[in-house]
Amino acid sequence: MVLDPTVAPRVPRPTYVEIDLDQLTANYRAVEAAVAPAGMLPVVKAGAYGHGLVEAARLFEGLGPPGLAVAFLEEGVILREAGVTCPILVMGGLDIPQIPDFLHYRLTMTVSSEEASAAIEEAAAGLGVVARVHVKVDTGMGRMGVRPEGAAGLFDALLGSAHVKVEAVYSHLATADEPDPDQTFDQIATYRRVVSYFGDRGLPMPKLHLANSGAVLQHPGTYFDLVRPGLMLYGVYPTDAIPRTVDIGPVLTWRSTVVLSKPLPAGNPVSYGATWTPDRDTRIVVVPMGYGDGYPRLASNRGEVLIRGRRHPVAGRVCMDQFMVDAGPDTDVRVGDEVVIIGAQGEETITAGEVAAWARTIPYEILTGISSRVPRRYRLGPSVDSRGDQ
Repeated sequence: MVLDPTVAPRVPRPTYVEIDLDQLTANYRAVEAAVAPAGMLPVVKAGAYGHGLVEAARLFEGLGPPGLAVAFLEEGVILREAGVTCPILVMGGLDIPQIPDFLHYRLTMTVSSEEASAAIEEAAAGLGVVARVHVKVDTGMGRMGVRPEGAAGLFDALLGSAHVKVEAVYSHLATADEPDPDQTFDQIATYRRVVSYFGDRGLPMPKLHLANSGAVLQHPGTYFDLVRPGLMLYGVYPTDAIPRTVDIGPVLTWRSTVVLSKPLPAGNPVSYGATWTPDRDTRIVVVPMGYGDGYPRLASNRGEVLIRGRRHPVAGRVCMDQFMVDAGPDTDVRVGDEVVIIGAQGEETITAGEVAAWARTIPYEILTGISSRVPRRYRLGPSVDSRGDQ
């Protein structure tokens, strides 16, 4: 028999992520209602925070936002080639040799320097087109953006360009998801001072956008014309330290399957480094995924999973392609049972925030770190069964 290498396996990988598109829509509508009359630029960078760049962007575009936001040119190109036609803001640093590609794909550039302004004008003039840009101001993040004292000079240069149109001026908040509001208030004040350039000169005010997810939740004074929610659209709050003023729900469930269940006598170590040894006879089960799939190695001996509606601890070090779980001495867990890594099973739930705490990181890193080798399955309407095989 000759195998056709282009044909996918008939039985899909038992480790997968399920994306609830109904919940994603509900989250969008909840944020939209909370920030009205401000508009929204949904952020779909980093594979829509692990949820699928193209699928999330297509869904959001159908809900009618004034545009989408990504991090890099390459993400914008993927969306254009997938048929997404709405405005797309690229928020990352501008690599000047890429400017013709931005123009070709009708992507909105972020400008943070007069050098970039001049390069855009030159490239756009050469192609006979008008480049659409958003100016970024560094109001306190210390990352991308023109410093406040240099903003007027950059505005002068851009407004004097025949082939550049300034559509918006924006900034990014460094501590909007922290309980202490002082730095956020300082950044808001700096931002207002910078954009007063336009009113002081009798010029039309560009669109203004400042609010990220943390600011949407607790700083309504940052909404301006547009907001840029990211993580919260996917149903995850940035931190437990701030109010949950918008009702959202998790979109992603990460599932796998028990592929081996075996007894393990007391005193027999498990996994690399022999960092875990049972002090009583128990049963070990193997889950066919590991840090190569994005499950953090720092969850070794700290994390938990759900099997048959109960929490069970990760036993020993997480390996690249699998990890072990202590199912207990009197378990009824068997091969083929569903394992939930993030999500709900029965009355129990494990959140991305919990996994992040076990790994001493933030939920952003957990979600965006789920590897591309983990299949994504997209669901509209209720699950057919617990295996999510739609």
